[in-house]
Amino acid sequence: MTPVELSRTVLRAVRRAVDEGELSVVVPVRAVVTPPGPGGCGDYATNIALQLARPAGRPARQVAEILRPHLTRSEGVADVAITGPGFLNIRLGGGAGASLVREIQRRRDAYGHGDILAGQIVPLRIPYDIRAEVVADTLVRIVATQGGRAEVHHIHIHRSCAEPAGTDLSRAEPAGTDLPQAKTAGTDPSPAEPPHINAPQADPARPHRLHRPRPQITTLRPTPAPEDPTPLGPDAARWALLHPASHDRPRISADHLLQRESNPLFRVRYAHARTRALIRNAAALGCTGDPGDVPEDVPGGGELVGALAGYPAVLTQAVLHRAPDRLARHLVTTADALLAFQHTVLPLGDEKPSAAHRARLALAEAAGTVLAGGLSLLGISAPDYL
Repeated sequence: MTPVELSRTVLRAVRRAVDEGELSVVVPVRAVVTPPGPGGCGDYATNIALQLARPAGRPARQVAEILRPHLTRSEGVADVAITGPGFLNIRLGGGAGASLVREIQRRRDAYGHGDILAGQIVPLRIPYDIRAEVVADTLVRIVATQGGRAEVHHIHIHRSCAEPAGTDLSRAEPAGTDLPQAKTAGTDPSPAEPPHINAPQADPARPHRLHRPRPQITTLRPTPAPEDPTPLGPDAARWALLHPASHDRPRISADHLLQRESNPLFRVRYAHARTRALIRNAAALGCTGDPGDVPEDVPGGGELVGALAGYPAVLTQAVLHRAPDRLARHLVTTADALLAFQHTVLPLGDEKPSAAHRARLALAEAAGTVLAGGLSLLGISAPDYL
């Protein structure tokens, strides 16, 4: 069961509770399903009970208790636990991993893409700074995965002056650097005129002329790099600027070039290369991937399934918080799980390929797809050989 399918399952449970008179609420359009947070358990968690508590006029834990049996009886759900103020923690039954792998195989690079920003413009204001340029360039791609369109425009920031009250929403040409730049065009340096408090009201006789609200502007001002990162090369330089949170000072060091486990960028790219090697080696044995369930006792298997399942939520959070570092760190988590899991994929010695090997190979292929897609969004290459 994929996160999208589980979200629909949660909504069906709400519908059943409403139809049976246990809850008096309007069934929401969407139920948020994410990997469990601290203190949680199971494969996924949802805050639907907290969302419905106020309209239902009941405590969130009571709403959760009402929904729990309906969820437990749903196909593909093995168990449901309630934690914290009313989070429903869901453990899936058989078929969860196989369904997830099939979903990744079907959507390929589009896996994790959504429509929460469908048709929306996301204006990004940035100073003339190389780290801000790279963060904005990455956000242009991540925003597009959620159906939106980011527009980047520059502002001049002086330490002795406050930020200007308004900025033209046309996009500006970024300052020159050797790194890939934000997709931007010409600019008008004059600030936008602020709205008048006593602006004339729309003519009631002409309702079709109502003005749409202006999109909310986000000003990105990540902590600048202490030195020029371009000598590291495009991939390592982008990673050095994107992996730390925006408020952390990036570390510009040749450590980003080392091919060893202490380098997170190396681990991510090496994990992707290992998935490609596994596919090549399996083909030599006449083995191809076939989605199936991976037992929980397989090293790294559960962690890898959880990381792949959580990828769509990470993209959503990276967009909503304008934080590409969340994607970078999640790729490290996915890579570490794959590197622990890789040793179980292929047969050993005289062992013949079995259904278990084919299921593990399909899971490794899915991990490679997600790692390559995530690196691409960060503007970093994912080589097949490393």
